[in-house]
Amino acid sequence: MLKANSNKITLQFNQPAGTSRGVLKSKNSWIIEVWNEENPAIKGIGEASIIENLSPEWDNIQYERKLNDFLNSIHDRISLDLKKYPSIEFGIEAALLDLENGGKQIYFDTPFTQGREGISINGLIWMGEKEFMLQQIKQKMADGFRCLKLKIGAINFEDELALLKYIRSHFGPQDLELRVDANGAFSVDNAMEKLEQLSAFHLHSIEQPIQPKQWIDLEQLCKNTPIPIALDEELIGISDYGIREQLLDAAKPQYIILKPSLVGGFTSSDNWIELAEKRNIGWWITSALESNVGLNAIAQYASTKNNPMPQGLGTGLLFANNTPSTLVIKHDMLYHL
Repeated sequence: MLKANSNKITLQFNQPAGTSRGVLKSKNSWIIEVWNEENPAIKGIGEASIIENLSPEWDNIQYERKLNDFLNSIHDRISLDLKKYPSIEFGIEAALLDLENGGKQIYFDTPFTQGREGISINGLIWMGEKEFMLQQIKQKMADGFRCLKLKIGAINFEDELALLKYIRSHFGPQDLELRVDANGAFSVDNAMEKLEQLSAFHLHSIEQPIQPKQWIDLEQLCKNTPIPIALDEELIGISDYGIREQLLDAAKPQYIILKPSLVGGFTSSDNWIELAEKRNIGWWITSALESNVGLNAIAQYASTKNNPMPQGLGTGLLFANNTPSTLVIKHDMLYHL
């Protein structure tokens, strides 16, 4: 019979991580272990990871109790209703997959997990004072990144435009791909004007320019935008496949971004990808501030897709007390050791 437990860890950021929703200094994760009573030495490992003000279940004061209830019922996996707990669904799915594959944290057998191929990733630039962001940009450029993602929307917009102008004065669009993530920071009234200003810098895309659940306004933005729009937060909390279709048909975004711990795991992500590809909508995969346990699982999943676009998987060095890692970044590529 299957058994399971979890261990809570509080990950501490090496430096405060700024987004338009606020500054993160720490976050909670739960490392899940699953095993068969007949062979307890082999354990599958997964992670349930939540982000304050973002994960659908983050403010549920009984989250840990609910997690343990699910784990105590792991022997009856089919009956578990995890739709409202995508992070737990992701963690359990990964742990069971690991157990099935021998408990070696090899979730998928690919050239990536065999150490023969890497995954192209973007460099992440966190929000902060202008000089702090500029320092990060210079370091990522020196490290060899050819795709940068900038968090915008928290400091003065003119300063953000100045940063983009600085980057473009040194690296043209043929040399450096630029993505920006607004995390819903723009209002409906000013979003198009800001998109027009941002378009001067030949951006690859902008993530979630306005807050979710404004489908009519989102449709108009996606239809008329001078910059391709990628939906991120918009996908969170939509577990019904029919509503997913309605969203994509209504908004017609240029891209969607998949975070398995926020959309309900790998099977759920597969559904989003299938729906997007039927509509000629591009996509890529990113981590969502998991420990190295969750990041490893997501990177391996991404490696099964053979998507040549830079993925958002460079978060392993963010924490001072991260779990051990089998991942390493060389220039702008992620490798599995």
